[in-house]
Amino acid sequence: MPLVAQGFGEIKALGVRLLTFNIDVLDGEKRREALAMLQQEMGAEGKVRCMLHSIAKGNLKAMVSTNGQTLQTDDFQITLNNMAISLYDWVQAIHAEGLFAADARVISFTSEGNQKAWKHYAAVSAAKAALEAISRNIALEFAPLGIRANCIQAGLTPTASLKRIPGHEALTEHSLQRNPFKRLTTPEDIAGMVYLLCKDEAAWINGTVIPVDGGEHIS
Repeated sequence: MPLVAQGFGEIKALGVRLLTFNIDVLDGEKRREALAMLQQEMGAEGKVRCMLHSIAKGNLKAMVSTNGQTLQTDDFQITLNNMAISLYDWVQAIHAEGLFAADARVISFTSEGNQKAWKHYAAVSAAKAALEAISRNIALEFAPLGIRANCIQAGLTPTASLKRIPGHEALTEHSLQRNPFKRLTTPEDIAGMVYLLCKDEAAWINGTVIPVDGGEHIS
């Protein structure tokens, strides 16, 4: 939390109005309260231009294990609900409150594990595949309302979430060997694509999965 608070302080120091909530992404009542407070803070004319979905709450158990900690049905359900279905929950809630701008962008994060099998990644892989399917349908069904939806497929990025994946050291080494630039993806690389997708010039990009990995996925 001290690091989070530090990051919030850096944003505020730029003169940006920042409203934060520490809530369960699946809690419908908390979601309604957060949106009501957001609307109050933005004022009657305030609208949501970008909804960025970045949830790292899933299970990394193996399907086959010698210690009894094998992946169960409820592990899949928790991972899918948090990392995939919550995208639709929030889009639908913001829409229902009339808070989306006339030209709004819904952006979520997937990974190469959406198609590739990694040990201990089955639940998250299923969630990423579901997330992409939900994003595509948001792109289709909400388009008449001015909402564009896209997924960013980030390359391997050195974050706290990566370190929770068993065997992340081998994944890191493999990515460094495959990447044309011989480096990992950085948070700044990904932030740059989020910025580009929010520009007016990106209004015709909709329903896509965009790799942001320096070309790592091509080799």
